[in-house]
Amino acid sequence: MNTYHLMRAIRGPLMLMALGTLMCLHRFQDISFAKTWPALLILLGVLKLAERMTMHAGTSGQA
Repeated sequence: MNTYHLMRAIRGPLMLMALGTLMCLHRFQDISFAKTWPALLILLGVLKLAERMTMHAGTSGQA
């Protein structure tokens, strides 16, 4: 499995773990989910950027 497929495979589970973490913080701490949900968008953007970088890195070596 190359890096591009690995990045695509872990995107969903990482988003679910981040969502669960934010929900736990909302439930057990005084941290409102209404203020922390943008972290999910940031994580999604970082994962998509890493996915694109690995996709281009894999194709640059081929002619």
